[in-house]
Amino acid sequence: MSKLRIGEVFRYARPYSAESAVIDEYPNHFFATNFPGHALAQLDSGINPIGYIRAPEGQRRPAILIRSSPHKIGSHETPWQDTFDPDNGHIRYYGDNKEPGKDPAEASGNKALLEAFKFHSTLDSQLRNQAVPLLFYRAVNRNEKAKGYVEFNGFGIIQNVELITQYDRAKERAFPNYAFDFVIFDMRKEHEEFDWSWINERRNPEKTIENSLKKAPQSWKNWIKDGPKSLERNRRYVSKLLVATTAEQQPVPNSTEEATLKKIYEFYEKKSRFEALASVITARYIKDSGGVYKEGWITPGSWDHGADFYGRLDVGFGFGKVKVILLGQAKCESPYSPTGGNHIARTVARLKRGWVGAYVTTSYFSESVQREIIEDSYPILLINGKKVAEITLKIVHDDGYPSVESFLADVDTQYENKIKNRRPEELLIE
Repeated sequence: MSKLRIGEVFRYARPYSAESAVIDEYPNHFFATNFPGHALAQLDSGINPIGYIRAPEGQRRPAILIRSSPHKIGSHETPWQDTFDPDNGHIRYYGDNKEPGKDPAEASGNKALLEAFKFHSTLDSQLRNQAVPLLFYRAVNRNEKAKGYVEFNGFGIIQNVELITQYDRAKERAFPNYAFDFVIFDMRKEHEEFDWSWINERRNPEKTIENSLKKAPQSWKNWIKDGPKSLERNRRYVSKLLVATTAEQQPVPNSTEEATLKKIYEFYEKKSRFEALASVITARYIKDSGGVYKEGWITPGSWDHGADFYGRLDVGFGFGKVKVILLGQAKCESPYSPTGGNHIARTVARLKRGWVGAYVTTSYFSESVQREIIEDSYPILLINGKKVAEITLKIVHDDGYPSVESFLADVDTQYENKIKNRRPEELLIE
């Protein structure tokens, strides 16, 4: 069965047929979505509900296909402009009423979406299990044609419905309508591919809703289980593709790295002396990455103002060399709970123009924290607990320490000597 990739363009051509896999060098939408013995999945209207089937649990609608046609904006057919932002998991879509004096809830597409919204907004997980998925498409220009090509933009649900008044400039009249805010769900677990066989399972009258759920994307299963409170966790963000999962930031259970991280955490029970190790870890991390770095000093506890240690990055050589101050923050905290986003925000707030930051923790970074740093382009280096353990083991090996404990003890003996009450700008003239 075919899989639809987000951003993939399909040929949607007349005469409608599912026989050919490719038409005019583009995948045929009817072939990709075919369910033998059943009607073709069409996109002729803006809102395209697949007809109800009689399933074991009762009436079931397999899916609703949503299509936006940007080339029709301002016309009688589409006198408004939908907003598609799949990279941030959001669509603002206007319903299909166009007539003044008509109840917009009675327009066929609006009616289908309003019915779907009852299940999308419920707090009852049993009712959510009956929810209908929405699939999103945009018409695109290809081969100098404005018709006959559609781009798949993902799947999701309705988050909000708003009754509005719109104005048709061509006919110079106002009319009531609905505006729908859709959430596009995340498909990282599926490698950004939507498996159409899930929809065909939902179209099969012999399959129960529980059977069909096995084929659903993981984000849909998560939402069915956790409901509206989980929407942001399951929303699609392109920056999520750059985000490390919790498992990727933690040592493998029962590994040498996990044992090392536990030793580090237990060694710094007072936690106020972890800055010395964080400074050493940062220096080795940057140097092993090919950077030129000079360790600075640890700040006095009562004077740090959001900085635990300072260092300097050097870019280039000789007369043209650029020196960049690095402000470091160190947090020895539980390896099994995410570090606080407020600590990172405090570190970022202390960065002056031209500075970079480093945040070193025995913990890990939540998805929301990572996404904020990526989207806002903060110049801060994130070193999680797994990386701390890996670098520690590398130093122990490379520098000939007999054990992790002996290395930590050696770093700790240098703690007092590294404390200095100095202005960070002094690093630029050394």
